[in-house]
Amino acid sequence: MSDASYLWLNLPPTATDCAVVRAAIRALHPDTLAVRSFREARKRFYRDMLRQHAVRRDADRPARPDTSID
Repeated sequence: MSDASYLWLNLPPTATDCAVVRAAIRALHPDTLAVRSFREARKRFYRDMLRQHAVRRDADRPARPDTSID
């Protein structure tokens, strides 16, 4: 299940990782971006958004048929 903060970004599954990070940055309050001591927390937030986006992108990708020959 997706985190509410990821759903709030309202991104399509085809969005690039760069677009996800840009949307996550815009979602944060400017005061949060200005506090240096929050840097590690912001990085965790960005990584979490990218992780959730990758899960959503993989879930929306159609399954490939098994074409291997035994």
